[in-house]
Amino acid sequence: MFFNYKFFFTLILMTGSITAISSNSWFGMWLGLEINLLAFIPIIQEKNNSLSTESSLKYFLTQTLASMILLLMLIFMSKYFLMMKNIENLMMIIFNSMLLMKMGMAPFHFWFPEVIEGLNWLNCFILLTWQKITPMILIMYNMNFQNFFIFIIIFNMLISSFMGINQMSIRKILAYSSINHMAWMISTMFLSETIWIYYYIIYTILSFNIIFMLKMFNIFYFNQLSISMNQNFLFKFMFSLNFLSLGGLPPFIGFFPKWLTIQYMIINNYMLISIIMVILTLLTLFYYLQLIFNVIIISTYKINYYNSPKFKSSILMNLNLMGLLSLVFFTMTFNFL
Repeated sequence: MFFNYKFFFTLILMTGSITAISSNSWFGMWLGLEINLLAFIPIIQEKNNSLSTESSLKYFLTQTLASMILLLMLIFMSKYFLMMKNIENLMMIIFNSMLLMKMGMAPFHFWFPEVIEGLNWLNCFILLTWQKITPMILIMYNMNFQNFFIFIIIFNMLISSFMGINQMSIRKILAYSSINHMAWMISTMFLSETIWIYYYIIYTILSFNIIFMLKMFNIFYFNQLSISMNQNFLFKFMFSLNFLSLGGLPPFIGFFPKWLTIQYMIINNYMLISIIMVILTLLTLFYYLQLIFNVIIISTYKINYYNSPKFKSSILMNLNLMGLLSLVFFTMTFNFL
């Protein structure tokens, strides 16, 4: 019964996203976003869990506020379009800002880490990946305001770089990591839709690998890493490789989309922005390395008082190798860009 309940709303969630993306009108897009919102609320609700209830309420209020302003802008643009052309650009900037708010990007990210903190790992994965698709594609339809998006990209890189430092919650670290990657993805929208698709697929694979391992060991905080992974070398190895790949360290697969993005930005005379993005991304590697240090170094000298969950190591190995060692395949597809 519970499985059918979650599965039913997951189908509605996907239907809402597809409706918004494939709609021929802005009002159809808005309707799809609302279907998606109303389907996601029951998914993140859990019985006897006050944190999930608080997260669902925060998510509902922020998404409702963004939806109200989106609808207001659509009404203004459709009714007063011919009479108010001088403020059309302002309306579109507000429109795009609300889409950024739905994604949880800075400077509208105030709700995102707090909502992530109250969710289980499966719901975190949905919020970090699937819930980003629709707003990003809708933003892609309207990329005319270059200076505005350049400001958004740099501001998101700053926020994600500094706010993730000294975080003890792994869910919040993944939230700020998501903000960083969303900034990279928006920068790819100026250059090539193909690169954006590659980036999103690779980010989703890496997020799945990391969240799958964290869910398997029921890990949410730094101190749990040193306890749970002490006697499992395979887990420590794969966990470290995935985070290095997520940070964009060569030669892992996470380096590939950043490499393509930087190359295309330099070709299109975005040299200064690309340098700023690379420098700020190096700061995000700092808290990735904190996690890896906690896993590899500190856990070696701690006694494991908890029994590690039993699982088939071959499944873990295959899932991670498919994600981490597929750089050769993506490099071959570079010739077709």
